[in-house]
Amino acid sequence: MVLIDRPARDPVPAGVPARRRVVSPGRTALALGAVGVAYRLAALLAGLPPTNSDEAVTGLVATHVAQGREFPLFFYGQYYMGALEAYLAAPLFALGGSGVVALRLPNLALYALFLVLMWQLTRRLYHPWFATAVVGLLALGSDRILKNQLIAGGGYPEMNPAGALLVLLAVLLGLGAVRRRASACAAFGLVAGLTLWDDWLVLPYVAAAGALLLAGAGRDLAGRCGAALAAGLVVGLLPIVAHNLTAAPEHRSLAAYRQLGGGTPGDWVDRLHGGVLFGLPMGTGFCPPGRCADWQLWWGVAAPLLLAVAGLLALRALWILRPGILRPASPRRDDAVRTARIRQGGRLALVGAATVSLAAYAGSAAAGDTPVESSRYLSCLLISLPALLWPLWAAAGNHLLPAAARLTARAGLAAVAGGAVLATGALVADADTLTRADAQRRQLVVALDRLGVRDFYADYWTCYPVVLATRERLACGVIRDDLRAGWDRYPAYPARVAGADRVAYVLPTGTALSRAVADHLAATGTAVTRTTVPGYDIHLPAAPVGLPLR
Repeated sequence: MVLIDRPARDPVPAGVPARRRVVSPGRTALALGAVGVAYRLAALLAGLPPTNSDEAVTGLVATHVAQGREFPLFFYGQYYMGALEAYLAAPLFALGGSGVVALRLPNLALYALFLVLMWQLTRRLYHPWFATAVVGLLALGSDRILKNQLIAGGGYPEMNPAGALLVLLAVLLGLGAVRRRASACAAFGLVAGLTLWDDWLVLPYVAAAGALLLAGAGRDLAGRCGAALAAGLVVGLLPIVAHNLTAAPEHRSLAAYRQLGGGTPGDWVDRLHGGVLFGLPMGTGFCPPGRCADWQLWWGVAAPLLLAVAGLLALRALWILRPGILRPASPRRDDAVRTARIRQGGRLALVGAATVSLAAYAGSAAAGDTPVESSRYLSCLLISLPALLWPLWAAAGNHLLPAAARLTARAGLAAVAGGAVLATGALVADADTLTRADAQRRQLVVALDRLGVRDFYADYWTCYPVVLATRERLACGVIRDDLRAGWDRYPAYPARVAGADRVAYVLPTGTALSRAVADHLAATGTAVTRTTVPGYDIHLPAAPVGLPLR
């Protein structure tokens, strides 16, 4: 006799009074999710995570959209990653003006949506109380996690809700749990199409959800549902298709992403360490800001093993449930078998998408060269968190296993929860240090106003946050370490600076670039007013000095 994996329901014993049902998986998950949203709202208002120049460019795009000046498909200065976050923030900018808080509020809403989707997905595929535990873990947030979820730097805040929604829709359509199937299919196509414009990092989850949809609801795709999906896909693809039909060959999507991946991969040992051993704990929220202690790398070993076990369990269940082995004796049993297949297929989809994402990242040059910041490329693995943790959860409560195995599984779950709590606490403890850069930037703006500076040159990471903070009252051009023009994402700003009569050079204190500019100014013999504010050197020559170099 084969035990069918039945749909999980909220286990409330019959006859239990309503007042005793207050503690339920749904209510507990709602409370934990509210804590997660409140924690992120508090971080957002406190200036965490600190903003950066990439996010400022998103804010400038949103500003221009709100003013009706520009309607770009991508962020300024590049031909990949759609400007969706800027368009989401533009209405808030139009109502209350530009700013980092308004820029991040849509991302906070996307995080709340992600929690809802993950609760529904995990409840359908596993068990309600396990879904509650997953929401509890997702309510926590290390520095890396909050950066991915709140910073409007291009693609990251919306990828996880998009991937989770696609997998959930595929599961619900396969289970026959959707009343308006055509609308669900249209939504699937729309979101899948938009991901090709927005950010390709989520494509493994798009592909996994598509395969699951074909396997579970393939017959429906030949009719009205398929037509609705195709229509939604066409609409979602409009931005990226329009771009590729009108762009120069070197600016088309495949060429742009090929250039991004054009670096030479380093030694495989460095990539394995940076992409897996270090990348997994950093990228999934188990490390403090910017570093991982040696003992925290255990997750880089455990997570691939858990992923493999989860995949084997799903494959084994699908093998047992394959057609021809079980011969349902009644329509009810037939429905139970179909439901079990869909659930196991959903679990396998989460495992497969996570495996492809991890392998792609570990094979890239970024995994070995810049493992700390590049760990953001693993942000979509949070969608597969239920698949990673299910082997531990199932073993912890399986009384058929030896006591030692159950204790080991429970210790693993405790270690996961403890690691996430410690990483969250580390972010809170480092809050004053992390917000110092924003405070210094405000002091810089005050100093520039006092000096009467409206136009300046700066390094890339100094330039655009000042422009956004002053709502374009100040403008900048980017200068590189070799004193030549740098990456100017919006050409109107350096053009304005180049035509100004009074131009300052604003550079991080003590850097090689600041010293090189000081030496060049000294060599010209031009009188220079030098001002230092916390974190920055301001060089203000009395006349143009020919920088950046041509």
